[in-house]
Amino acid sequence: MGKKRKTPGINGSSSADIAFMLLIFFLITTSMDTDKGLARRLPPPVPKDQKKNEETDIKKRNLLVVLINSNNQILCGDQFIDVKQLKDKVKEFIENPYNDEHKPEKVEVDVPFYGKMMVTKNHVISLQNDRGTEYQAYIDVQNELARAYNELRDDVSMKKFGKAFADLDEEQQKAVQMIYPQKISEAEPKNYGGK
Repeated sequence: MGKKRKTPGINGSSSADIAFMLLIFFLITTSMDTDKGLARRLPPPVPKDQKKNEETDIKKRNLLVVLINSNNQILCGDQFIDVKQLKDKVKEFIENPYNDEHKPEKVEVDVPFYGKMMVTKNHVISLQNDRGTEYQAYIDVQNELARAYNELRDDVSMKKFGKAFADLDEEQQKAVQMIYPQKISEAEPKNYGGK
């Protein structure tokens, strides 16, 4: 019987080396986008000494409920609106320019760079949706809520600093966020409708 001949330069480890080199090549040359999703700040953890059933007391005038039903219709407060109207309704609620008694109460806050200002720091937007709500409808509503805050912050930034909110330094951004703090509460989906 003849002996097996080894081919010069080819051995069992060379194919593993080639596979490893290809893996490294693809890892180095491939770009991976990781900034997907919705930017939201989570609420701080509940203190250990706080009772579990204790509810935060929110005055009715400080709360705006935005509900998306199983037919993707938007109920903002007590009226059905189109998604295109949502941003303006939310801006008006957050800003409360005429100090309407049915909109968030204004409190005086000492804001760096601005001085004492009357702001609606206790407002909350409660976003609720049905289990049958389409994902795209939910994302569209989220985008409109974010757009409302962005426009309000840009307006006040332009008036004071002559720049958009995104172009401000960190201290200036914190000051603007004191004027318009983003407060969106998202409830777990429920079965309101039939889907």
